[in-house]
Order: sequence, then structure tokens, then C-alpha cells
Amino acid sequence: MGAYKYERLDKNDAALIILDIQEGLFSIARDYESAQYRNAIYAHAEIGKTFGLPVIMSTSAETGPNGPLPNEFLDMYPEVSVVKRLGEVNAWDNEEFRNAVKATGKSQLIIAGIVTDVCTAFLALSLRDAGYSVWANHEASGTTTVDIRENANDRMRDAGVQIVSYFAIVCELMRDWRNTPGAAELYPVLDRFYPAYGMVARGHRAAIKEGTILPGEESIP
Repeated sequence: MGAYKYERLDKNDAALIILDIQEGLFSIARDYESAQYRNAIYAHAEIGKTFGLPVIMSTSAETGPNGPLPNEFLDMYPEVSVVKRLGEVNAWDNEEFRNAVKATGKSQLIIAGIVTDVCTAFLALSLRDAGYSVWANHEASGTTTVDIRENANDRMRDAGVQIVSYFAIVCELMRDWRNTPGAAELYPVLDRFYPAYGMVARGHRAAIKEGTILPGEESIP
């Protein structure tokens, strides 16, 4: 086996893709609980805003049952023109989409879409074939079953796609809590989208401001 090379996400060389995360398609993302998945798609979308990344948004046949993108995405990126594909299942088959990717000038692409096994996987494999580094946010890609999701993730992973979580993406891009964006910018975002860590920060804040050491706590190793 060859030596492993750890590739790191670089906020200066990354772009964010919001792919077919459409209101109609949301209902067939059943491998995650709906409230959990809704949180995940908004968290994914805000990565671009948090780190100042170029953003590409695309829809598939949005005038039909797939529906439009959520208004929150459009309000978040009013300057981004949505690539509205009329028929291409694989976004890479659409010339406007390919040109949008190339126009970013970035080599690392962070993607998520509905559904994982088609929209996300087809594009991820095409991007890898075109020489891009691809980072698939598995929490923000949804499909019909866990089994289908895992098989799709394995297929992408075999092609060299990085299958990562939202928190992993954020920490890779940030790298150091002292950076900008760093603690000051990330704690409010994590409090909304990664509440497990947001509550850690809240608990620490309360302890510093109001806390007292209770009897017996001094002896805890």
C-alpha cells in the first residue's frame, strides 16, 4: 500500500455546491429524520456565507414536482444565479453548470444534494473524473433508505471522494479557533446548526460568568 497523503480543505481553494436540494425532493430524503435533515441542509448552505466561498446552486426540472430551492437559500445568496437544468440528471452534463464550476477557479468542491445515489453521486464521480477534489457532506445529502445511502457513499469513496460531516468540513476550513473565521464567527453558527457543541459553549459561558465549584468537584480527577 502506498503512503497515505492527507489532503486538507483550504478555504482559499474551495467552492460550495448546493445541488437539487429542492422543496419537492425533500420528501424523498427519508434516510434521516426530517427535522435533522432540514437542519443539515441549511447548515450546508451557510458554509459558503461563513467562509466567503464561491457558491453554485442548481435545480433539476424545478417547475415540475421537484419544486424550487427553499427561499432561505435564495435570500442567503441573492447574487448567485441558479443553474436551472431542464432535463440533465447529472449536473455535469449541463454546460452552464460546468462553466459555473470552472469560473470559480477552485479545485476543491464541497457538495450535497438530493438524492445521494443520483444527484450527489453522479456529479461527484464526474467531478473526480474531471480532476477536482470532491468533499461530499453526507449529512446534507438525502435519499430513500440508509442502505442506498451507504452504498452510494461507498461508490463515491472508492472514486476518491471525501465523505465527511458538516462539523468536519467547518473544522477543516477553519483549522484554528484563533483564525478568522474562528471562534468569534463560528460559535454562533455552531449554536444554530451543531447544538451539541453550541451547548458546550453555553455551559462554559455560564460557568465562567455565574458558576461556583460544588463540594466534591475539587476531588474529581
